[in-house]
Amino acid sequence: MLGDFMMLIPGLRERPTLERSAVINRVNGVLRAFPEVVFADMNLPLNLLWVSVRSRPGIVLDIACCVKFHVPEALLVGPKTSR
Repeated sequence: MLGDFMMLIPGLRERPTLERSAVINRVNGVLRAFPEVVFADMNLPLNLLWVSVRSRPGIVLDIACCVKFHVPEALLVGPKTSR
């Protein structure tokens, strides 16, 4: 079984090429550290990182927190809930 999640990286596409490449390289380094990652796509027009992982309890938050640590502006996309 696979699970998916998305993270927004606001303003990534507008950054200078070298800065954008540095962010993508940091994200790539994080994702390579997790053997559960099956697929990842950085959609620059949408500033969106899409990741597919093998299911394991807590893996999405583990990866998302690690990405956020290395790219502080990254935001995990989730459903809107209201109370």
